[in-house]
Amino acid sequence: MSDVLADLDDIDWAALRHAYGGAEDVPAMLRDLYQPEKAADAADDLLVYVHHQGGGIYSSAPAALPYVLGAAADPAIAPAVRHELLELVGSMAASANTAEPRFVHPTWPAAWDLAVTDLLPLLDDPAAAHRAAVAEALAEARHRADEVIAALRARWALEPETEPGLQLIDAVGSLIPYADAPPEEALDWLRRLMDAAEPAARLGAVQALRHALPGQEDDAYARTVFEVLLDSEPAAWQPGDYPVKATVIRAIRLLGEDRAIRADATRRLLAHPDDSVRAGALQAAADALGRRRSAVPELLPAVARLLSDPAPDNRLFAARVLGMCGRAARPWADALAAMVADDGEPYLPAQDHAVWALSRLGDARCVPPLVRRLTGERLGFAYHSVHSDGWWTYDLSLTETAGGLGAHADVLLPLLRGRLAAASTLEERRALCQLLESWGGAAAPAIPELLALLDTDSAVWALDALAAIGPAAAAAVPQERLRALLDAPPEGQPFAQRCLTLAYGRLTGDREPALALLLPQLGEPYGQGNAATLLGELGPAGAPYVPRLRELLPLHEEGWLPFCVGQALWRITGEGDEVVPVLIRAIAPFAERGGAYRAVTETVRLLAEIGAPAAPAEPVLKAFLDADERPVSHGTWRSVPEDDELCDAARAALLAISGESPSEPGPPR
Repeated sequence: MSDVLADLDDIDWAALRHAYGGAEDVPAMLRDLYQPEKAADAADDLLVYVHHQGGGIYSSAPAALPYVLGAAADPAIAPAVRHELLELVGSMAASANTAEPRFVHPTWPAAWDLAVTDLLPLLDDPAAAHRAAVAEALAEARHRADEVIAALRARWALEPETEPGLQLIDAVGSLIPYADAPPEEALDWLRRLMDAAEPAARLGAVQALRHALPGQEDDAYARTVFEVLLDSEPAAWQPGDYPVKATVIRAIRLLGEDRAIRADATRRLLAHPDDSVRAGALQAAADALGRRRSAVPELLPAVARLLSDPAPDNRLFAARVLGMCGRAARPWADALAAMVADDGEPYLPAQDHAVWALSRLGDARCVPPLVRRLTGERLGFAYHSVHSDGWWTYDLSLTETAGGLGAHADVLLPLLRGRLAAASTLEERRALCQLLESWGGAAAPAIPELLALLDTDSAVWALDALAAIGPAAAAAVPQERLRALLDAPPEGQPFAQRCLTLAYGRLTGDREPALALLLPQLGEPYGQGNAATLLGELGPAGAPYVPRLRELLPLHEEGWLPFCVGQALWRITGEGDEVVPVLIRAIAPFAERGGAYRAVTETVRLLAEIGAPAAPAEPVLKAFLDADERPVSHGTWRSVPEDDELCDAARAALLAISGESPSEPGPPR
């Protein structure tokens, strides 16, 4: 250790920076790598402080790099710590290659060049996991691509283990675009592996070739992937304990952008005899369905067949996909209903998802199983909604499941009232209030239970629900009691004052408390949307604020502010000419690039409210409807529901513009 750290104190660490400030503490972290009881924590600290979340290279990173690499090469340090340090080196190198140059400290290239020289001998490290991590790091050595490619290929000829061998293949493919020498020899080597190696290496070679030749399709890629997935055993697809499901998802992505080929592969794998293979195909299908409307007829029938899959989690996932697809899943409503019967699906989480799927279809057969859950010990639904990317099967929320069931209040409301009266936690009370709020006037019989919450920590959500119920609630709530609540909102809820004043105004018609609280925000950079929304609720009485709203209208090109300000001006003045162009500008980019979020959908709904004066929006509205790629965020369970909402809003807007009467929602897509 003494030799490795001999000149550590010669560096002016105080002049360097890491993610949390001055780097004076980095030398202690580096020394602790050689203390067995401290080494693991020191490696974690270096990751958090010196690398943090990537996106750039702090000035401390080049200075620390040789010491990190020296420890990573030291066999006296615990293998797990060495592996973490090698991964840290690779992560820093990847950040330097992908970050904007202005975020990469100018001393990094020289430090990285020296590190590459020290990394190359570690390709022969005794530990397979270390060799894999070294190869992954060397994939970032773009400035020495020719030399490193030669070293990687030489090591591959000697490599006895599959995992580092795959990383060697992938690193070669990643470096080929940066090589000075003609790439044909390395490309031919990858093609030979694709045709003749073991199944895992064949898939690895396809991936490497896609790195090496981005955007260039080759029929051999699809042929190879099909041969591996259909003609070999899943255990041969990836080394060790790597999940088969993840390998399937990766392999389908290797098929490229040919939608027909990917759909064909997904359908075949949905019928594979291996449970994990079908699980991977289910996730690939969900991703395709969430991305493209045309994937519904291509894949949904095959997914529906897995409602009777032998694997319980596959049945759950299939029900979740059908629920996600909403109206498009109507042909399988009977199968879903069979799952929620008393003698139906034995795996209760899968049954919960079937209940939700039926509720998404508007099928009344979701009500009896929901009654059983509301009266039993196991609810099966969360009290909060999860907004997350990815396809993990978190519990769906009670509001997501029952929010559209207000028409069945005669059956469900007595049970909800009982639960609300007996609820012992804020989480449960909040969820029940939010559900009743979504029902609006249908929740009126629950007014007594909601009134009882006005003196509790649930007052915000109770008052929101009362405001949504409307006149019946307004008549039942003493106004002086509500004013007292505004004067003494629940403690520990900084949002309470704003929410309570808005709900109070909606319930009583007295907007003065909300105006006093929110109007100052019209002059602030944040919070303007709340104030603008409030002014819109005033209607013509908001006329004194029109000049300020007109100043705000062009301030942002996208987002919530154009919607809130545009809505306020429309509702105050009834003039669409000045508002419609701004609203179109706010939504038009999403018809081209996708990624629409709720502000876009609400803006489209506002265009429906405006009606005929919104005629210039017709091309954008039709573009939303004509797209195959869903113009919303992809990769989440909410992709299809959000797309359905956007399409329904666009159809309603087009009907309002034309003056036609609304009809049933359009066909599922």
